[in-house]
Amino acid sequence: MRQRKILLKGRGAYPGVAEGIAVVCPDSIAGNSGSLGDTDGIIYETHNSNRGVCIKDKILVLPGAKGSSGFSAHFKSAALAGFAIAGWVVTKMDTRIGGAIVSLCVPAITDFEGVDPLQVLKTGDLVRIDGTKGTIEVLKSVLKD
Repeated sequence: MRQRKILLKGRGAYPGVAEGIAVVCPDSIAGNSGSLGDTDGIIYETHNSNRGVCIKDKILVLPGAKGSSGFSAHFKSAALAGFAIAGWVVTKMDTRIGGAIVSLCVPAITDFEGVDPLQVLKTGDLVRIDGTKGTIEVLKSVLKD
């Protein structure tokens, strides 16, 4: 079965290229204690569709930050414990998500025109993001065409 090529274009927010499994969180991940494991990188937020998933080496696909200004600190703590993400795909940039992007120094893309990556990408898709060019390529989709 041949898969159609999916390529999304946005604006690069942090340079570099990363490849990994997408974890799509339509409601983001809360930036308060107990929502993301600081020492194990696991999403513990009760109503998160990816509860129990470890973020290590994943491409997080979020609408933006949610919760307190401590949002970036939880991702940084997880990274320092060895559970860093591979990259970010974010539809709405603010200072909380900007701080997280800069503190982790991993590729990031934002500002998509005419497409919502939260609607196109699925958790489990293998994706390559290029934060320099602002592109996302789906290498292997969990959905069959």
